[in-house]
Amino acid sequence: MKFLNKYIKKYWLPFSVAVLFLTFEAICDLLQPTIMSKIIDVGVANRDLDYVFKYGGLMLLITAGGAIAASTRNILSSIVSQNFGSELRSDLFRKIQFLSFRSIDKFDRASLVTRLTNDVTQVQVFVNGLMRIFVKAPLLCIGGLIMATKLNVHLAVVLAVVVPLVALTIIVNMKISFPFFIKVQEALDKVNGLMREYLSGVRVVKAFNRFDFEVNKFNDANAKFQDRSISAIRIMSIFSPIIMLVVNLGIVAVLWIGGIRVDHGQLQAGTVIAFTNYMTQILFSLMMISMVFNMFVRAKASASRIGEVFAENNEMTWKENETKAVTKGQIDFEQVTFSYNGTTGDPILKNVTFTCLPGETVGIIGSTGSGKSSLVSLIPRFYDVHSGRIKVDGRDIKEIQPSKLREKIAIVPQKTTLFTGTVIENIRWGKEDASFEEIEKAAKMAQAHEFILETPEGYETRLGQGGVNFSGGQKQRLSIARALVKQPEILILDDSTSALDMVTESKLKESLKKYSTNLTCLLIAQRITSIMDADKILVLDDGEIVGIGNHDELIKHCKVYQEIYRSQIGKEVR
Repeated sequence: MKFLNKYIKKYWLPFSVAVLFLTFEAICDLLQPTIMSKIIDVGVANRDLDYVFKYGGLMLLITAGGAIAASTRNILSSIVSQNFGSELRSDLFRKIQFLSFRSIDKFDRASLVTRLTNDVTQVQVFVNGLMRIFVKAPLLCIGGLIMATKLNVHLAVVLAVVVPLVALTIIVNMKISFPFFIKVQEALDKVNGLMREYLSGVRVVKAFNRFDFEVNKFNDANAKFQDRSISAIRIMSIFSPIIMLVVNLGIVAVLWIGGIRVDHGQLQAGTVIAFTNYMTQILFSLMMISMVFNMFVRAKASASRIGEVFAENNEMTWKENETKAVTKGQIDFEQVTFSYNGTTGDPILKNVTFTCLPGETVGIIGSTGSGKSSLVSLIPRFYDVHSGRIKVDGRDIKEIQPSKLREKIAIVPQKTTLFTGTVIENIRWGKEDASFEEIEKAAKMAQAHEFILETPEGYETRLGQGGVNFSGGQKQRLSIARALVKQPEILILDDSTSALDMVTESKLKESLKKYSTNLTCLLIAQRITSIMDADKILVLDDGEIVGIGNHDELIKHCKVYQEIYRSQIGKEVR
């Protein structure tokens, strides 16, 4: 897991200090059975009360030292694990932010949510456990074996049989469990995905009365998640009793062999009791080691899923060429071919060539699926073309850093997206330091100012999630205002007036004409009336440009445009 190297370098020191305190705590635990055996074999056997008090006090002192070490270790482990988890989650979110759309499309959206939440938590819990019981368990196990062997070599033979058997059981458990936990996380992805889908489409579900269908679909995914979880836990539940049985049989063997040797005067009772305590510590540590490996299997499965995201490289590269733009707002498509599925898929756009001049309003129209939205998504470089090239301001967009390219462009997407917060905060997304005057001006141009003032709190009105307390047309106008406040060189309106009535759309177009004197505007529309007065109109059909020109030119020479006009206007072309 290469991505973990960063956190190891950063947190190794506090981690090591926590492990140091943990080691001191383990040593304190290991000393107590030996001291207790001396108290029994010497103090109690000789009825020497001073000896009992002396070593009893030493036991209390060691116990107090172990308690202080444990408290310090708990504080350190909590701080380190929480900081690590928070940083890992932030880094993963940042990585997702900087991935190209093509890279993000490789992952299911619900899966990314699970990786950011559940998977990071699994790794964080394991790291926290490492600084607590997970490292202490091996120390107790190894220390217990050493101390027990020093007490009596003959009884240590039992350990030579028990420990290898338990170690073998743990290894088999880990190998069998890992694939099960991978499947558990995949099933959890499915549950999260269905829940996300339902919440985003809850109005459609209720409108079509499909509640029972959605419940059954969710129950199926939930049952699958349950079955996979039970299968994984069943594997764990089989191996844990086996380990406990083996170690308990070892303790029985120690008591049996020790009892015989005490009867023959070859061993003292205190030694047997101390050895039994060490066996109990070894039992506890081996059980903990088993749990460690179970947690490790879960954490490994989660870490591998997180690693898949970190390993995904952003395919977009650019040359650090800071030459000044020759013409601001000019867009050139040169023999552009594009497919979402790479070079193997059917192209969405085929040999597209056209030029948008600075200050020009370009309408784009075509049937559903003709590639209109795909075409404009290439301009801000959401995806890279497979052949041909796109120029903005006379420069190939592959030579421009994406963030700098997108500073020139404002987009009003086909699907309106607003964020929880106030109206003014949503408009200010376009320009972080925009003044109220700039925001008000943008709202007026977007025909949003009037309905904003009609709300009880005006620009301070809070939007529900996704702008649920506004209508579709109002949300579109807020999105347009958000784009206009940015004062971009290029404005892309992707069917963003579909929910507006004709009067409001007409006012909006008049405002845009005044505003877009030095602005290149690309306007995608389904309604032909929305783009009839554009300076230039592109007609797309099955990913190809079948017509370029103004309305009068296209109505004479472009059959596809004529068909659209006839179907929408209802008049014969003359």
